[in-house]
Amino acid sequence: MGKLTSIEELRRLQRRTQEGRDPGRLRVRICMTGCRAFGAVEIRDAFKESVGGNGLTGKVDIVETGCHGFCARAPVAAIDPYGFFYQQIAPKDVPLIVEQSLGEGKTVEKILYRHPQDGRPITLEKDVPFYREQMKIVLRNCGQIDPTRLEDYLAREGYLGIAKVLSSMKPDEVIDEVVRSGLRGRGGAGFPTGNKW
Repeated sequence: MGKLTSIEELRRLQRRTQEGRDPGRLRVRICMTGCRAFGAVEIRDAFKESVGGNGLTGKVDIVETGCHGFCARAPVAAIDPYGFFYQQIAPKDVPLIVEQSLGEGKTVEKILYRHPQDGRPITLEKDVPFYREQMKIVLRNCGQIDPTRLEDYLAREGYLGIAKVLSSMKPDEVIDEVVRSGLRGRGGAGFPTGNKW
């Protein structure tokens, strides 16, 4: 990706990255931040080996993502387009995930999250109680993108806020927006950021 010289170039690039994504494509989204401490690197490597050994090379994207937010169940991974959520995965579980989930579109029940009250398995990431009650705004891309790939962020409408600021807002409007947001500083005292501007 070359240097962008205009807001319109940014918007065109963003549209191209979105259009180039197949929402039905098989993807394994593996947390590669905090989950590393619990074996995520070995999980990723096992997926690469098992996908290749099952004739799925080129048919499955293995995506190293930022945190999915549920560190207590590490290591975690999600399978798209189904939305399956696996937790506390061990490398020995991966061949079964590849065979059943990627190959057949079925879950591997033993590594699904279990409801804390009745123990029933929960198949979909969006139905896990920890996630279901959340309305992610700033963190909406957690566990969705590879943070080292700008294309992933652009495809999820990244940088549109700065594009708006640079192309259609006056400095006072930007400050007013920051004041209205209630955003606080990170220096410890929590002073309103808008007042600092």
